[in-house]
Amino acid sequence: MKDKRKKKSDQSKFLPMSPEEAKGWDELDIIIVTGDAYVDHPGFGTSIIGRVLEDAGYRVGVIAQPNWEDAGDFKKLGKPRLFFAISAGNTDSMVSNYTPSKRLRHEDAYSPGNKAGLRPNRATIVYSNRLKEAFPDVPQVIGGIEASLRRFAQYDYWSDKVRQSILADAPADILVYGMGELQIREIAERLDKGTPVSDITDIDGTVWKIDIKSWKEKHDDYLRNRVEIAPYTEISKNKELYAETFKTVYQEQDHIRGHDIIQVHPKTVIVQKKPMRPLTTEEMDHVYELPFTREAHPSYREPVPALDMVKFSINTHRGCFGACSFCAIALHQGRMIRSRSMESIIREAEGFRDMKGFKGIINGLGGPSANMYGMDCKNWDEKGVCKDKTCIYPKACPSLDTSHRKLIELMRRLREIPGISKVFVGYGVRYDLALLDEEYMEELCAHHVSGQLKVAPEHYCDRVTDVMKKPDREVFERFEQKYKEINKRLGKDQYLVAFLMSGHPGCTLEDMIETAEYIRDTGRYTKQVQDFTPTPMTSATCMFHTGIDPFTGKKIYVATSQKEKKIQRAMLHYREPGNYNMVYEGLKRANRLDLVGNTWNCLISRKKRRKSGW
Repeated sequence: MKDKRKKKSDQSKFLPMSPEEAKGWDELDIIIVTGDAYVDHPGFGTSIIGRVLEDAGYRVGVIAQPNWEDAGDFKKLGKPRLFFAISAGNTDSMVSNYTPSKRLRHEDAYSPGNKAGLRPNRATIVYSNRLKEAFPDVPQVIGGIEASLRRFAQYDYWSDKVRQSILADAPADILVYGMGELQIREIAERLDKGTPVSDITDIDGTVWKIDIKSWKEKHDDYLRNRVEIAPYTEISKNKELYAETFKTVYQEQDHIRGHDIIQVHPKTVIVQKKPMRPLTTEEMDHVYELPFTREAHPSYREPVPALDMVKFSINTHRGCFGACSFCAIALHQGRMIRSRSMESIIREAEGFRDMKGFKGIINGLGGPSANMYGMDCKNWDEKGVCKDKTCIYPKACPSLDTSHRKLIELMRRLREIPGISKVFVGYGVRYDLALLDEEYMEELCAHHVSGQLKVAPEHYCDRVTDVMKKPDREVFERFEQKYKEINKRLGKDQYLVAFLMSGHPGCTLEDMIETAEYIRDTGRYTKQVQDFTPTPMTSATCMFHTGIDPFTGKKIYVATSQKEKKIQRAMLHYREPGNYNMVYEGLKRANRLDLVGNTWNCLISRKKRRKSGW
């Protein structure tokens, strides 16, 4: 076969977005279609996958935020030799387009000028259909957060129903879930060698599909050494079965002990291979040291806000063993921590000094959490993560190494680099872990907080944090006290900013009132409140849909109406005049009108209610 690929040393400043940028090549090998603006930064999935493929010697182009009304934009780079890679972007397109109250957003941080409306709803499916229309014989590989977390039948908050696997709805051939570097290279190599895309069924971290006829003819063969979960037609109608199925899927997401999973849909059968192994330290170092410009593509006339937030930040590790109920990281990156070497991170930081706009400040250091770098469990490499236990909730497992010594050394070495004046860790600190290592807290407060540290207790009612799998209130109070003590000793005036969540499954109106009273009594009033959004493939979303905790099988209270969700949020902002009617309504429903009045312990005053307020 004639080799049309680039040499590995011939790397572009940017991957081409137009024929003029393609350097006169007669064709591209792979074209990535994404719902985000094209930003060449390791915090953007399109850029990582594109650079990994380029590094492997392939000619890669990018079609960013195409007009989906017809197939025109999808044809501008021509027909790729190998395949199209499709992603909705760094977030699920429904999250990008809608607020938790299902209203259209007016901004999109992943678009030039913060402009909304540049990606369609269910972008992966829309892009896949347009590409099938334009190039019916070209293989399609879908990936990214949207595809990854919709790989099985899943509850969809925006339509309020259970949808099919995205691979059943889209005319794509393969779905890559997880971070994807190893899978996408292997797929490219197989297709480059002439393997039909229909024969690529053995790569971990991928999902493929079987036609119904083949499934019926070879049913027993397909089920050998695989786990079959309840079909779409059953879990879409039976909430108890949905919860049981979610638990099975969750417990199989481990690259060592996990199994392939099969789920039957009306017109196809979905097969998920067990998860791909995490990258090694050496592989992660290589990926993050690819020649990212850390800039938006020069064709954009307006800045891309998401870049400003992370431009001079450093990703130190992947994975999170926190396993919070409302978070899907465990099902995307996994619960095992895989860290880069200190030398690689230091080289990345040193490279900032020559970049335009760098003022000596690294404004973020971490991964899904800020302080899990270098942590490990003695069982992970041989046994995988525990099937029926969490690593840190309600307390840290004895097998888990929670020492911050490697992170402390890394922070000290970064501070010693000439030209680096500050290395800030302003968010993402898992405070229950931080409490286990006073030396880390001393280091953090002394050198790495820029006036305020953002932490996420999420709630102050223990019944709710128990459902969230978050530390209870007493742990947060101990952290806050220690934080204040250390800063006082250091002579620093630094604050904690707490982030809270309303409307999470398990949270009743009484729980929100308890939290509001706690805020009143402790002076912990905060503007930082978010509504719970049921995003695909989290255990909290399973609870929201079914009213069942999938791990215990117990019934759980869920605030499903928009009115009650608004009341719950208003309770956390009870001081706001515009929330008066909602707070009053909530107190009345809970038979707590004793909190309406003019004494010190009342949440709102006794005055004439407005006629409107909803």
